[in-house]
Amino acid sequence: MSERYQVPPGVEIATAWAWRLLVIAAAGGVGLFLLRFFSEITVPVAVALLGTALTVNAVNWLDDKGLPRVLATFIVVIAMLVAFFGALALVGQQLSTQVSELRSNVVEGISQVQDWAKTGPLNLTDNQIQGYIDSARESIASSDTSVVARVGELGSTLTHVLAGFFIALFSAFFFLYEGDRIWSWVVALFPRSARDRIDSSGHTAWTSLVAFVRATVIVAFTDAVGIALGAYLLGVPLTFAIGVLVFLGAFVPIIGALLSGMVAVLVALVAQGPWTALFMLLVVVAIQQLESHVLQPFLMGRLVAVHPLAIIIAIAAGVTVAGVVGALIAVPLAACLNGVVKHLVSVAQDYQDDPEDDVGLEPEPA
Repeated sequence: MSERYQVPPGVEIATAWAWRLLVIAAAGGVGLFLLRFFSEITVPVAVALLGTALTVNAVNWLDDKGLPRVLATFIVVIAMLVAFFGALALVGQQLSTQVSELRSNVVEGISQVQDWAKTGPLNLTDNQIQGYIDSARESIASSDTSVVARVGELGSTLTHVLAGFFIALFSAFFFLYEGDRIWSWVVALFPRSARDRIDSSGHTAWTSLVAFVRATVIVAFTDAVGIALGAYLLGVPLTFAIGVLVFLGAFVPIIGALLSGMVAVLVALVAQGPWTALFMLLVVVAIQQLESHVLQPFLMGRLVAVHPLAIIIAIAAGVTVAGVVGALIAVPLAACLNGVVKHLVSVAQDYQDDPEDDVGLEPEPA
């Protein structure tokens, strides 16, 4: 080929990288589309994996004690359901007993805001305040024209949630009962030359997931107890409900417990006033500092260490794909991918140092 038509080396390298990146991006886009399209299945299965990672050791312990595996699985699953519905029942009971008091506090707070609007720097008249209230009422009324459609959407959502709950329940049961067999079947789907790497990567990902979930539960429990105790000492109502909300929110690192803690601050503001809300805010910030600088580094360690920027990006991607549940799943998924990448890099390095020591990286003879 003449020099006139010769492709510069830089363009040739850039082209080679470009089509490979395009293929990776296309594969990732198809993967995200499939996850969203089958979200009614993939999300419950992912939640079941989180529950399995949390409770599999309990099943293994009962199995080691001589209890049949299926019976041990039944006991653990029933214990999970009792804990879940028991917490919901306690939250509902507290809401039913304290919501009337909170409602009266809200009414009183609105009256105080109205008084401040008249006597404060705004210096509004009664007619102006009533005009704003009427405008807000009209806006609410005008947006209430599709009540039937919204009720239908709510019914459809509840149906999907109920179906997802049973999918997650049955998936968790079989993951606990015969997870090893299921994983062996998945590994067998890959070419024989890649099975060793797939199997070792899967075990590494599972180890990272188990460590992440257990550490997150401890962190979430600490956040919930600390914030709920602070709310109780300050006389803030709905302390148990606040604790449950903080516990669930803490499964979304960095922002989850903070946002759920702001609910406690809002309840304190409505029920007790600005000073109590300020002290509640100090409690939330103190608990967050304890989590960020003590609990997270100590419990997570190097095994599931993920950079904060990667966590934020993972949460944003999870929210985009599957909403709140996606945010819940995104960080443990990032932790698993982080562990798998480190494992494969380590295996590749070991193979370069001693090619005969790791036949898993070499194709098997025909």
